[in-house]
Amino acid sequence: MKIRERYNAVLSTLEAKMGKVGSELNFGSPFQLLVAVMLSAQCTDKRVNAVTPALFRKYPDAASLAKAGFEDVYELVKSVSYPNSKSRHIIAMAAMLVSDFNSEVPSDPDELVKLPGVGRKTANVVAAIIYGKPVIAVDTHVFRVSRRIGLSRGTTVEAVCRDLTGHIPAEKRADAHHWLLLHGRYICTARNPKCAECPITDFCASYNQASENQ
Repeated sequence: MKIRERYNAVLSTLEAKMGKVGSELNFGSPFQLLVAVMLSAQCTDKRVNAVTPALFRKYPDAASLAKAGFEDVYELVKSVSYPNSKSRHIIAMAAMLVSDFNSEVPSDPDELVKLPGVGRKTANVVAAIIYGKPVIAVDTHVFRVSRRIGLSRGTTVEAVCRDLTGHIPAEKRADAHHWLLLHGRYICTARNPKCAECPITDFCASYNQASENQ
């Protein structure tokens, strides 16, 4: 199967199955999404959604979080992974939003990555969800699924991101991120992928290679 055919088949099938989908993180503003995505690194959305209601009640915006003490924030988010560094990062991020961005979350991913603790994946997630930017966020699920299906042979996040960006139309990229992420989270799992439930086995490079080797 040619790469273009695989992309078209995979994306059209996932779109038909999922339709318009969004983040499973709960948030009430661009700032809150940014905080939630930062907290979600190597952590489940379910866990993040369990801690953010109390966090956002006390610190609903950049101005309030920028003034927060580390110990107070740590107590609110200590059940997420790496709570020490994440507490410091979200406080520093909020302070820089206030000082450098007039408390507004920038729409440009290149501006977002200037914020403490904000990497390219986080920046692309926020830019795509909030501002509809035509960028692909490659997290653990998207990286694994893209390589397993055969959408990319890249061995780094950057390489996979380039492949996806080069083959997915700009208007589909934000949705494609969610389709691939959710497919990886619930079907194409890291261990014991649920191939019997998968709607794209006909187009999956790994599945078809395994079938040929049997």
